[in-house]
Amino acid sequence: MFVSLNWLKNYIDIENISAEELAEKITKTGIEVEGIEYVAEKSSNVVVGYVKECEKHPNADKLNLCLVDVGEEELQVICGAPNIAQGQKVAVAKPGAVLPGNFKIKKAKLRGVESNGMICSLQELGIEERFVPKDITDGIFVFPDEAEVGMDASQLLNLDDAILELGLTPNRSDALSMLGVAYEVAAILDLPIHLPSEKVEMTSEQASDYVTVNVEDPELNPYYGAFVIKDIHISHSPLWMRNYLMAAGIRPINNVVDITNYVLLEYGQPLHAFDFDQFGSKEIMVRRAKENEKMITLDDQERTLNSEHLVITNGNKPTALAGVMGGANSEVSNETKTVLLEAAYFSPSAVRKASKDHELRSESSTRFEKGVDPDRVKRAGLRAAQLLSKYANGTVLNGVVEFDALDRSEAIVEMETSKINDRLGTEISNEEIVDILRKLNFNFNQDGDTFTIYVPTRRQDITIFEDMVEEVARIYGYDNLPFTLPEGASQAGGLTVQQLLKRNVKSYFESAGLLETITYSLTSNARANLLVSPEVKNDAVIPVKLKMPMSEEHSTLRLSILPEMLDSLAYNTARKQTNLGYYELGTIFVSKQETVTEQPEERLRVAGAVTGEWVSHAWQQEKKTADFFLVKGIVEGFFRKLNIRVEYKQVKMDGMHPGRTAQIYLAERPIGFIGQIHPELQNDYNLKDTYVFDIDVDYIFEVQQNEPSFQKIPRYPSISRDIALVVDEGISALDIQTTIEQAGGSLVKEIQVFDVYQGEHLTKGKKSIAFNILYLDPERTLKDEEVEKSYQAILSAVQEAHQAELRG
Repeated sequence: MFVSLNWLKNYIDIENISAEELAEKITKTGIEVEGIEYVAEKSSNVVVGYVKECEKHPNADKLNLCLVDVGEEELQVICGAPNIAQGQKVAVAKPGAVLPGNFKIKKAKLRGVESNGMICSLQELGIEERFVPKDITDGIFVFPDEAEVGMDASQLLNLDDAILELGLTPNRSDALSMLGVAYEVAAILDLPIHLPSEKVEMTSEQASDYVTVNVEDPELNPYYGAFVIKDIHISHSPLWMRNYLMAAGIRPINNVVDITNYVLLEYGQPLHAFDFDQFGSKEIMVRRAKENEKMITLDDQERTLNSEHLVITNGNKPTALAGVMGGANSEVSNETKTVLLEAAYFSPSAVRKASKDHELRSESSTRFEKGVDPDRVKRAGLRAAQLLSKYANGTVLNGVVEFDALDRSEAIVEMETSKINDRLGTEISNEEIVDILRKLNFNFNQDGDTFTIYVPTRRQDITIFEDMVEEVARIYGYDNLPFTLPEGASQAGGLTVQQLLKRNVKSYFESAGLLETITYSLTSNARANLLVSPEVKNDAVIPVKLKMPMSEEHSTLRLSILPEMLDSLAYNTARKQTNLGYYELGTIFVSKQETVTEQPEERLRVAGAVTGEWVSHAWQQEKKTADFFLVKGIVEGFFRKLNIRVEYKQVKMDGMHPGRTAQIYLAERPIGFIGQIHPELQNDYNLKDTYVFDIDVDYIFEVQQNEPSFQKIPRYPSISRDIALVVDEGISALDIQTTIEQAGGSLVKEIQVFDVYQGEHLTKGKKSIAFNILYLDPERTLKDEEVEKSYQAILSAVQEAHQAELRG
């Protein structure tokens, strides 16, 4: 809703408050002012001038030489507007004037003839072209005859007006009118409100002799009033009305249409004017449209109707789509002499249906959809009839031909001062509540602390006690509401242990270079048993299927995060994103029931997938393609961060490479797996070599000790020894490493595999594995004898346990 402050001043005395101050006060009481704009940029030295003489420029066919009286002097001005003529009153920028855009007017010569100023169009004075009346878009603006020569044109054209843009919530339909905003501002500033006159002089001739009104569906149209105004003279509407309409964002058309738009904005009640002579009947019939019935609306579009649309007819064919748009067959034109004026109340649901079906959103439909004030429907018609009589020389026939089944009763809400204070935490007195209700212009009865409020029909958003609490609070002032700390036992906010662990998990994998994904918890039936971790599969779980899935692709709850993650990899790879690393912390859904009668168990897991190049430094000519050991390194870093030690054992599982897959164990309990996707499955997803991991996070959180610990930086030097052992190729490095740890004693702090060799100089079926062993005592310097003794013990242990030989 755009609110013109100059227009608002007709109802409330707000001369002594700036637009910015008023906007702040309105916002603080619950209606947000989204912005303040001015009708036009400020201009200076622009006055009303009278064109005394107008003749063709001696040296130019399209220019006119004008002598213009501007009050204190007469100026010779050259003008190229096609509609300039002698006897007009126009806006003249005198020499020295500054127009919007910092355009300065100076004396100049045009085709050898001096010009002292400029005759202006509305666009040149800062009005947007879309609001300029169509008949003067290519010419200058002409003032009415009553305009005083020499007056400031900016004031006459409302160029100094400020516009408040209100961001209304759906419940505040009352503020979709100038009167509604006036009531609101009057309550905020505690000022009296001046309502417009609705007094109409009517002739003795009866309107009922010209039309009858019949309504077939009173639920959709509980009130329909028809006014008849004869002897209409179509012309421009008064300047002040055109100014207000342009300020509100509506282009002036003619006095009849402008008056209906003006009352729409003033009262919030849509009206419609028919050309009575083109209406085609004396009968107004409001009914549901027939199936596939057609009509042409004012925008010259043919509309196909159905029985859910409400139409105004002449007893035979539709002449308007109720509450949305009129018909082209009865449009007001320059030849209109008699106007049939409609003031009606239409059901919000019927208007919304028609507006949506035909994609027709208008100022009228917006107000009908949100609900208009039933008490203003007929009054708005009287106001429009009064204005048509005054500014269109119309003769208003006596009476309103109407169908009236409209409920105008006021909502009744009871409230007690004590309950108000309980809700707001205030100590508002009865006297203050009385004052608030007075400011709101609400009628009420008081019995001690109890108030019975009769809510005006304009405020249809107030129906219950809680609504009145809000009204009291906002007029009392939200800034005046006390603020206190909660009483009683309280607890400082913070993350739970599990929430903190989840954040640490995400933080680690992101720091390792992986991107987080959030994939569907639903997958297809074919993928439901794909890449399920062995420990989950061993529980004899059954995929949970939806009874009514939206699609086959999302019909089954997942038992593994990986299938949908691989789908995401494939999607991005197909779009030339070939180097990808993803992780997801999410749940799988486990059930052992064929027919699920209980909620499936949710288990938290973290899964990841890497494909393409992990490192690519073109300048250093370095590339590192994702492989098994990259993923294993990421997973090992994760367990180190949680201070958990795990073991890896080779495993064969469906969908995974038979020689590049390992199951992860924590204290002999399987908790997940890592490895490469089987080449056939990779082909199914159109992926290159892809390596994945899947880990049971629930169990890790259960056993993880979240106690902070640290190790002192050692003050004494360490000693490093290498040992290369030749063993059978079936023996794993982990088994040998475990033996070294057990035999080496407490001085062995770290063991790393740094080389594996098979080939020349080794017997077939054998391999060489080289380990680096780090010795350290944090309390003293080691002796060579101690290290040698441990080294020999290790050598003996691996020879005995694995038949290992020291490689020469």
